Amino acid sequence: MTDKDRTHEWPDIAGRIQDKVHYLPIRVYYEDTDFSSAVYHANYLKFCERGRSDCLRILNIHHHELRDGVHWQETAGYMGFVVRHMECDFLGPAQIDDLLSVETRFAEARGARLLLDQKVLRDDAVLFQAIVTVAIVTADGKPVRLPKQLLSKLEEMI
Repeated sequence: MTDKDRTHEWPDIAGRIQDKVHYLPIRVYYEDTDFSSAVYHANYLKFCERGRSDCLRILNIHHHELRDGVHWQETAGYMGFVVRHMECDFLGPAQIDDLLSVETRFAEARGARLLLDQKVLRDDAVLFQAIVTVAIVTADGKPVRLPKQLLSKLEEMI
């Protein structure tokens, strides 16, 4: 079964894009919590990573294709996204069984970097927010300009 088949079966598994915002539902499991039964702080970063990855997936930008240099004609070889900088605010705790939403907004795409605004919410309450700078790099870690085809897909979200 291909990814497209799975997405068709479970249309919300990668979330949805609405009004240039990607929404990813997350349920808090026991493994996400610490001794106090609140979500362990580092797991908010994981939730946001899932949001970024699934947003790209919906835009038909796949990490394995970047890695293999597929579809991006003006660059050859490996490319991948790396987080260069994050500013995080932990505003409230999430608890086991909470239903959360990760919101991802693209603020800017230029050169070798993307600037994103991400939030984790429970209902309307913002529990975590981050401003994330992501760079695209080659296998040896050198920044490379966003390929034009990739940039055009991302500009749809700005």
